[in-house]
Amino acid sequence: MRLPVDADRLRADIEANAAFGRVETNDPEAHARTNRTGTEANRRARDRLVERLRDAGLDVTVDAVGNILGTWTPESADPEAPPVVSGSHLDSVPEGGIFDGPLGVYAALEAVRAMRDEGFEPDRPVGVVSFTEEEGGTFGNGLLGSTVATGELTLDDALALTNPDGETLGEALDRIGYRGGSAVDAATPIDADGAATTLDPASWDAFYELHVEQDTTLESAGAAAGVVTTITGITHCEATIEGEANHAGATAMGERTDALAAASEFVLDVETAANEVVSSSSPSAVGTVGSLSVEPNATNVVPGRVEAGVDIRDVETESMETIVDAARDSLARLERERGAETAFERPFDVAPTPMSDRLREAAHAAHAAADAADREAIDLHSGAAHDAMRVARVTDASLLFAPSRDGISHNPREWTDWADCAAATEVLAGALARVAVDE
Repeated sequence: MRLPVDADRLRADIEANAAFGRVETNDPEAHARTNRTGTEANRRARDRLVERLRDAGLDVTVDAVGNILGTWTPESADPEAPPVVSGSHLDSVPEGGIFDGPLGVYAALEAVRAMRDEGFEPDRPVGVVSFTEEEGGTFGNGLLGSTVATGELTLDDALALTNPDGETLGEALDRIGYRGGSAVDAATPIDADGAATTLDPASWDAFYELHVEQDTTLESAGAAAGVVTTITGITHCEATIEGEANHAGATAMGERTDALAAASEFVLDVETAANEVVSSSSPSAVGTVGSLSVEPNATNVVPGRVEAGVDIRDVETESMETIVDAARDSLARLERERGAETAFERPFDVAPTPMSDRLREAAHAAHAAADAADREAIDLHSGAAHDAMRVARVTDASLLFAPSRDGISHNPREWTDWADCAAATEVLAGALARVAVDE
């Protein structure tokens, strides 16, 4: 069954959402927004979503960590049946693009509207979700709302997280009116007493997330949509290299323990290890030293201490471990050869997450019936983390991609053509419809 979507309506929703936190630039091709959890822009984006959900006939609830859920329960559906849910997030990175997150939320809403417009009668409820603080950087490391909802982080710990100004997530959600309750009036702070509960994705029959690809695989293939097989695993490591700070002019070269010079070798060792894994076993592996903190960070002082942030990702756990082991070996060598003292921690570790075969098959079937069926839908992996990887821990989940122009994302030049947004949304609508009907 084909479920045509209203491309103009979808575009209008995304463009309206882009106005919340809009950042002016001198680039005519840039469309920047900064929409961080707890800001006025974030409140307005949430308010508009609640309004649009209600306009479409969905019942709206807001859980104790600010996740928004709209549920469509037509007469054909058993209200007690596990629902089929789709969505993503509304928050952004600083000066991010307009599609990352909102496309998934409003595509899910458009999918429900398409079902209603075509008189489709599901056997179970269909939900539209917007998860809180997916991007991280304001509160926590990312995927916050879905992490709490799936029980991997306690509600109390989440609400106690602070932003750079010292405000807790609980305080921020209270201030903008999105800390729990039924969201009868989203413009008014919601009483959390007796409502300290979160969404329960384990009670869902299925979850779909549509997202822009953030890479060039679909664009290069001329594909209409991507069906993700596995979401990459992610490890964040923190390496500390201690040398000795000393006068840059008075300290002879042979008498130095330069922490930054040692760290430069560490950076290259991680890069080399990742390249070796790519060439020998897993082409999708990546290893990045993305941050350095240098002390005392003065031009005329030999660096005495460096803290390095390492990001390692792949769809294979073994290859990730190989790069981690190489990073540890590099530090051990620097201790032997350069006399540095080192430390290594691994505070963040998420295993690769396979997507549901059942939902992937439904997505391919939906594509075959869609208007853009003359352009293929291809299988691929995701190198970025998404809420679907958390939800997949507790129920069937699937991640779909729309093409990204030049693969640019987390950037004002992020762009997905409106026709591609509509085509991928039609695939989403068809997939949701297929799993919302009992066999």
